[in-house]
Amino acid sequence: MNTESGPVVDKGKETRLFLFLVICLFPLLSVAIVGGYGFAVWMYQLIAGPPGPPT
Repeated sequence: MNTESGPVVDKGKETRLFLFLVICLFPLLSVAIVGGYGFAVWMYQLIAGPPGPPT
């Protein structure tokens, strides 16, 4: 009788996926998110002007 509830996951495949996520995907996502936010602020300031009271 099989007591496992799901398919057997290959440990090597799981390790490679974890390393891909930690080494490649998460750093690229964080750079893209921070870069996108910086670009959005830059474009906003290009249209609305620099922050602070008008002189």
